[in-house]
Amino acid sequence: MSYLKSAALAERGFVILDGYDQSADPMEWHELTFVDWKSSGDTRFAPLASAKGEIEVDGFWNHTPPRTDKDGVWIDSQVEKAPRLTARAKEPGVNVGRCRVIELQPNHYADALYNLHQDDNNRLNPDGTGWIVRAFFNLTDDPDSCLILREDRFNPAGEIRIPLPAGAQVIVDTQRFWHAVWQKGPEPRYCLITSWESGPMLDSYIAKYHGTTENTDIPLDQTVIDEAQALVHRRLSERSAALTAPADLED
Repeated sequence: MSYLKSAALAERGFVILDGYDQSADPMEWHELTFVDWKSSGDTRFAPLASAKGEIEVDGFWNHTPPRTDKDGVWIDSQVEKAPRLTARAKEPGVNVGRCRVIELQPNHYADALYNLHQDDNNRLNPDGTGWIVRAFFNLTDDPDSCLILREDRFNPAGEIRIPLPAGAQVIVDTQRFWHAVWQKGPEPRYCLITSWESGPMLDSYIAKYHGTTENTDIPLDQTVIDEAQALVHRRLSERSAALTAPADLED
């Protein structure tokens, strides 16, 4: 299938925008209603836009009728509490799908590797339309934490580790990358995540904020990487064995 994709994301699959002055904004996320939804760690989500304007965060393809991650319906009660976050999500003027704030509790590097996942943003996306990508706007100040990107889930070579200070703004093709966040803590991380449709308007937005693929990875000792890789493989093997083990029979 052929989709309209952003030239800025073509080479490396992500762009980092100018930092945002997060300190100038109110902490609107503390006023939002969150729902439990586990995704790459101990998480909750506060939706601003959902499939039907309800406070839930399921994929649009799991609703009736099923559809792709576009045409999100803004939730009046949430938007009223977070007008600035809503304005930021709407700023490019592109089609918005799901839009929500994530709350992620502190974890370890091995946890993040275990929870690496690819999004299914473009399920049911009509041929010839814009490819759906995700914007990540870090709301809390987590300079020692990082967004981990891998094109191969189990290959650390070329792993990208993007730092997450307050105001960090990153757009990622999360269907291309396996991704998760290593949140060192000690407090939870909050981030605005928005599904955007690629196209000329998104390209203009990226140019406006000087989108770049240049990134200085958070440094990490190779021993730490090797130990985490081994732990992840062990955990996955244990999980697989547990899932395939025969159930105990009652007498």
